[in-house]
Amino acid sequence: GGLCVCCSLASDIPDEVMYSIYFLHKGYNKTFTVSLERTESHQLKEVAFMNLDYYVAVYLPGQFLHLLNIQHPDLLCYSLFLTGEDARIDMLQNCSIRSPLTSTVLDCHVGSMYAVSISDSALLQFLQNSKRDSERLAALHCALLYFQHTEDLEMQIIWWISENLSTCHSFDPIQEFIIASLYCRMCPEAHNLDKLLPYTSVLDWIGIIPGVTCATDIISLPVIEFQNSKGFWEKLNSNLESVKYAEPHLHYHNNVLRREWRSILIGLLVCSFGDFCLFTNQREERTTTAYLRNIFENAKKVLSHLDTWDSEERLVPLFQEEDYQQQLLMGLMVAQLKDHLMRHLQYVGKKKIDEIVLDYVANLLNLVHRIMKEVWRRYQLHSCIFSFDERGSTGEFAVFHIMSRILEAASGMCMPLPPGFHTLHLGLGVRCLPLHTLLHYIDNGVLHLTETCVRKLLKDLDDTEKNEKLKFSIVMRLPEALGQKVRQFWNHPINANFIARKYVKLLLEKLENRQCSRPIPERLSVPVEFLPLNYLTNMLAEIENQGVHPYEKQDHINVRFVEETALKHTMMLLGLKYS
Repeated sequence: GGLCVCCSLASDIPDEVMYSIYFLHKGYNKTFTVSLERTESHQLKEVAFMNLDYYVAVYLPGQFLHLLNIQHPDLLCYSLFLTGEDARIDMLQNCSIRSPLTSTVLDCHVGSMYAVSISDSALLQFLQNSKRDSERLAALHCALLYFQHTEDLEMQIIWWISENLSTCHSFDPIQEFIIASLYCRMCPEAHNLDKLLPYTSVLDWIGIIPGVTCATDIISLPVIEFQNSKGFWEKLNSNLESVKYAEPHLHYHNNVLRREWRSILIGLLVCSFGDFCLFTNQREERTTTAYLRNIFENAKKVLSHLDTWDSEERLVPLFQEEDYQQQLLMGLMVAQLKDHLMRHLQYVGKKKIDEIVLDYVANLLNLVHRIMKEVWRRYQLHSCIFSFDERGSTGEFAVFHIMSRILEAASGMCMPLPPGFHTLHLGLGVRCLPLHTLLHYIDNGVLHLTETCVRKLLKDLDDTEKNEKLKFSIVMRLPEALGQKVRQFWNHPINANFIARKYVKLLLEKLENRQCSRPIPERLSVPVEFLPLNYLTNMLAEIENQGVHPYEKQDHINVRFVEETALKHTMMLLGLKYS
């Protein structure tokens, strides 16, 4: 559906070449001025234009090859500008050529016709050797959107990404891999879907291509009469209509999803998940219990959709636990994307849109799993990472670093991760990081404390001095709802002391909030005459008698538990034996 007019322009400067590409289907033209690296009198200065379907190639033998992306020509970083050996086209070194047909060139000197195509192996080699972000991004997009996706191609791209996470400064290669791969996989599912789904995470580009300047001018859209148009002309008409009305606003973005997600996370921070529906029902009109139930139903459909794709045993230990936060984000993404497509694809039908949306979110999760699987294989990891009694290997540390970047990419796009991702990430962190770094990562949100990992850590590690310090540091950082679930798995005086203190604090806060009358410090029968403790237990018992009990689901945590824990702790500090 792209219609371009190409022309070579005269330049007054001997070492410059100028040419214009009129992107009629976009409503603008771009004029390029290229400074030549070297010029010799016998060399041609006449550029040749070739139609490579997804690209328009501008070729000056011996100088440069410019591959212009005609589907997404707005930013220069999606077009490849090659020089030197990278710009070499075999058998067409210094001759006048024309391109009469798509992916075909004619050597005007000898009258020979050649088929021309982009070599995937040469492109991957160029990606490996490229030094500039503009080259990397253009080559990455070409590999993902131009070539047919194969397992080997994806593997090589993922390996390149894992090696170059720190070298790409102006874009996130993980985000680009996921978004561009989704775009390539999903667009064939419905007409005009390419105008509604995002194809990049890069919203603006201020970089330059050395030796190349570009000027953009708005032009009038062509007026073409269409009658029963099919194929190319139907697509062109669709492109012109989208440019004419609302193209910048058609592509899905995550602003609404992010806002909704953040508002719901506030509820997660202040209450347990079991009380979450009630909280959100009171907090926001739209976020009703029925709405949340529908969100989780969406997530279940996505996960069951994934199960039908991959019934084999998974190499990476993901999708093996319930992660309510990630399920919530999955369901929200399904709802938001469905709303977006329903506004612009009414003619497709609700059933087809439901199918597209489920495919999109399931493919997203599958791509993250695909990255993890290739990384897992490369560093030869296995399930031993869930054993906390030894330090992690160099390979595990490399995988931990890659997972941290995946998490950063997901957060930037507000996209869900496969259930179990945070547990796996935390497990690697415990094995690979020193304690102070581990706690720093937890405090700054890089690592997320999950019930599965914390429970295993508390149960599996013995209570050496080093492990006690680790366990206590983790327990102190647990959210209240999660802490109530997992602290019971650590039978240790430190943990009992912490629970008792927390219980006293909650009771006293309840007393203040309820404005209960101050209880009279009457003596209760206690096993030890310890007046400060007697006074405290009397007060707490009085509050309990008024119906205040913060830990209703854990009957053993009460005033008597506080009293006994306090006595044990005091006797231990005094070096006495408690009986």
